[in-house]
This record gives sequence, structure tokens and C-alpha cells, in this order.
Amino acid sequence: MADLNPQAKQMADESMVRGLRAQAAAIWPQEVELFRRYRLPDRPAILDAGCGTGEGSSRLAHLYPEARVLGVDIIDAHLQLARNRYAELASRLAFEHRSIFELELPASSFDLVVCRHVIHSIPRADAVLTELARVTKSGGYLHVIAEDYGMLHFQSGGLDLREFWCNAPASFARKTNTDLFVGRNTFAMLLALGLSNVTVDYVVVDPTRVPRETMASIFEAWRDGYAESIGELTDYSEDAARAHFDQMIAIVKDPGSYAVWFVPVLSGQRS
Repeated sequence: MADLNPQAKQMADESMVRGLRAQAAAIWPQEVELFRRYRLPDRPAILDAGCGTGEGSSRLAHLYPEARVLGVDIIDAHLQLARNRYAELASRLAFEHRSIFELELPASSFDLVVCRHVIHSIPRADAVLTELARVTKSGGYLHVIAEDYGMLHFQSGGLDLREFWCNAPASFARKTNTDLFVGRNTFAMLLALGLSNVTVDYVVVDPTRVPRETMASIFEAWRDGYAESIGELTDYSEDAARAHFDQMIAIVKDPGSYAVWFVPVLSGQRS
């Protein structure tokens, strides 16, 4: 299903493993407070859809010590890495190869369905959200990190990073049939599914909340995993893409400079 995973190459690259770990370290301390708002049963069933290397799945298992957590993904190397890393949780944390477009799981199976850092990278995000809502129990919650690359801002420098984050994602998205600005569009999708109590919150990744080295490592991973493809799919050459990422990294690492990434986190409750 290559057409449903246009970023397969990037997702399988070793830089993705680094990026997922850095993003979890940066985002989870704020995101965990959003999870605490959900009223779940004592022993909830939780699905982590598009779990990658299990960074989120493992944190959910620790947050809900009586829960049974299932992480699903289509990259077997990531799934095996997750099994190896979190073997001590194997009695209640499992990882399976399943497509989030068609999970082949019973309807109304999970009290909490989580999908983090996925729907911007695939076509037909609305179809995926429909499938995730299908497996959510009545009264259960759907929790989505829906990235939006119009929500990255950097202090001014030699290169125009504002222009980069406007033009490069738009071109990349057109060529891959994805929506790299899906964060601003997800609220309407959740309402269209008939979910109630739809909320929109933002995790703020900036140097006042996240260690600079952690934040910089996110952009280092993106540079290493995506510069080549940006060179192929946008008006920026690979070298130009690397130069723009290098400037972002330098700004983040400079104690006198500022950058911010607003990460949309949306949730809704199934009736």
C-alpha cells in the first residue's frame, strides 16, 4: 500500500527513531496533563495507532498501570524495536502489524484511542479518523496529535525560515497527497464524525519549556530524514534544505535566540 504511505522511506530511516524519541521527550511532559482529563475505567483498553517505536505506547502503559495497551504500525523494524525496548511491559503492552486505514479489530473495542504524529504524513486523514472512531467505545476518547507545519516560528536570521515553512510543506504535500497543515483542519473532521466534547489544545515546544538540546535534536532528525526528499519534491535543493535546517538548529541551540513549535492536540468523545 505504497500510495497510503508516501513517506515510507523517511519513516523507515534511522533518523525517524531519533526524531520520535526527541519528540516524545519534548511533548509528553505537557501532553500527559491532557490525558489526565479523560475519565477512563480502572482497567482501560488503549490503542496507540501508528505507534512507531513505542515511545507513546510505553508512556501510556506507565501512566495507566492497570491498562492493556496495543500499539499498531506497519513498519516491522519499529515494532520489533518497541518489543525489545519495552519487554518488561509485555504482559500488558503488545505491538502488532496493522494498517490504521483498516485495523481489522472489532468495533467499540477501546476506551482510549491515541494517534500521534501520523495523520499529517498520510493521505485520507479523514478515513483514518473514521476508522479510529469506529474502534472507540461509546463514552471513550479519541486523542490525536495533528501536526501543522505552519505553526513553526523562528527568530529572524540569514535565511527566510518563515518562507521555508510556508512553501516547502505546501509543495511536499501536493506531491505526496498529504496535508502538512492538517492540525488546523482536524477539529472539523472530529465534529463531522459526531464526536462530542471536542477540544483543541497546544503543546508548546520552545526553549523555555524544553531543553535546547532536546528541541534541536528534533530538527536534526528532520534534516537527516527529509532534506533529500525536500530536494526532490519542492523548489528547495537538498543543500538548501539542509542549510535551512542548520539555521533552525543554530537558533535553537543559541541561548540568546528563540524558536517555537506549536503542536495541536485534539480530542473528542464518542457518543
